[in-house]
Amino acid sequence: MEYQFIDDPITGGAIAKFSLDHEVIGPWLEVEVGTDTEKLAQLLSAMADIEAEKKLEVTITGNEYTVVFNRGDVTVQTNASMDGLEILPDSLIEEDIDFDQQDSSSCGREDFREILLSWAKFVNKK
Repeated sequence: MEYQFIDDPITGGAIAKFSLDHEVIGPWLEVEVGTDTEKLAQLLSAMADIEAEKKLEVTITGNEYTVVFNRGDVTVQTNASMDGLEILPDSLIEEDIDFDQQDSSSCGREDFREILLSWAKFVNKK
């Protein structure tokens, strides 16, 4: 998985850019995590609970995105994709484009931990 963190030259905020298969993780980091150290601690704690087998699955629902931790991996998805209310126009359905790819991404727990720690280091360097 390829990703890059950059400073927005206009707002000064942090931007997370991810490869196509994982691009939903970028806006999730920006919107749901940002510079919130408590949120970061909550996410790392959820991962620790899964690894220690205290829980089989942990779901953290944010304002726009939900993260699901389980023994196999971590999934980030938009809340809109979970409620099934998003209906595509017929013209787009006929094109046979896979829009779900942009609504959800999964990766291994170790990769996800590395992303979280790298993001924390990047946003707190200021």
